[in-house]
Amino acid sequence: MALAGVKVIELAGLAPAPFCGMILADFGAKVIRVDRTQVAMSVDTQARGKRSVALNLKTAEGVAVLKKLCLGSDVVLEPYRKGVMEKLGLGPQVLFKENPRLIYARLTGYGQSGSYATSAGHDINYLAMSGLLSKLGRSDDKPFAPSNLVADFAGGGLSCALGIVLALLERTTSGKGQIIDASMVEGAAYVGSFIWKSRRIGMWDRCRGKNMLDGGAPFYDTYQTSDGKYMAVGAVEQQFYKKLLKGLGLDTADLPPQMSFNDWPELRHAFTKCFASKTQEEWSRIFEGTDACVTPVLSFDEVSSHPHNHERGSFIKDLQGEESPRPAPVLSRTPAEPCLSLDPIIGEHTQLVLEEHGFTKAEIDQMRAAGVIECNAAKAKL
Repeated sequence: MALAGVKVIELAGLAPAPFCGMILADFGAKVIRVDRTQVAMSVDTQARGKRSVALNLKTAEGVAVLKKLCLGSDVVLEPYRKGVMEKLGLGPQVLFKENPRLIYARLTGYGQSGSYATSAGHDINYLAMSGLLSKLGRSDDKPFAPSNLVADFAGGGLSCALGIVLALLERTTSGKGQIIDASMVEGAAYVGSFIWKSRRIGMWDRCRGKNMLDGGAPFYDTYQTSDGKYMAVGAVEQQFYKKLLKGLGLDTADLPPQMSFNDWPELRHAFTKCFASKTQEEWSRIFEGTDACVTPVLSFDEVSSHPHNHERGSFIKDLQGEESPRPAPVLSRTPAEPCLSLDPIIGEHTQLVLEEHGFTKAEIDQMRAAGVIECNAAKAKL
């Protein structure tokens, strides 16, 4: 796999950092998640392919163990607020002295500098600060955050994974590591570069919810079918729009021009009435292979069985039968090979990992008795 041989220490956190770690693991990196001790269960739902070590970082011994793990790795991924790792004596400048090739990725909401650097927040706050939230939502309603995907995962976890891969690539020529300052505010804003840079050509000069690609245009929207399901329409270009009208059985002579903004409500009413006359399955058959840019809105239960997704193997099942998306993109020679076994429980690999890093069984037993580490065996599911 593309990242085979890369060793990663991931400090346990929420959502963005675990996603970043899972991406690295999916593509071959050896990811060790460092959990706290005395935690009932992990909330990391993106632990695929990782191993878990449980350390008590409130003890000097636990911090020393973590330092040894970091110094033996290629990447450290930490999701804490600014200054937390420095208080532990494990800031990047300390670790660089002994491991100058280390890639130190710091994934936070507001970044490592600025007046908000130490402030708490969530996806909606980072999205708001990026400017993007002001553009999201229907025209007659308040700004709307679309789940926590844009800042947490696209601007956070995915952006940070890209930064790590770029730093690893650069290291092959310089031989040096570096710090990655991954801010979810800046990552979200960067994901929204198209909106920022398309304003000058008139694509986003109208208010929220009245532009072509934000629900304002009737030919870029979703419509309910007679069975209560939905179809997605993205017939922007004229040649696709003509095929949309043909599939709906509408005549251009009976409708206002496609780009007449003031007449968009009339077009939307016509499309709404048409789509409500047939089931999703019927519309899917009508538009199949037409280039009208009309597709069914699939539920999680339906998506893997759709012929296109099924043919590509776009979704996978783990050994528990739980379904999730296959890692993307697909590489021709070194594709991802996601682990299908059960996610690790907290401390499942503590002893094994510490042995790999040179700790003796006696040292491990002593630390376990002192509450410095925690070792838990995975329970077999019959």
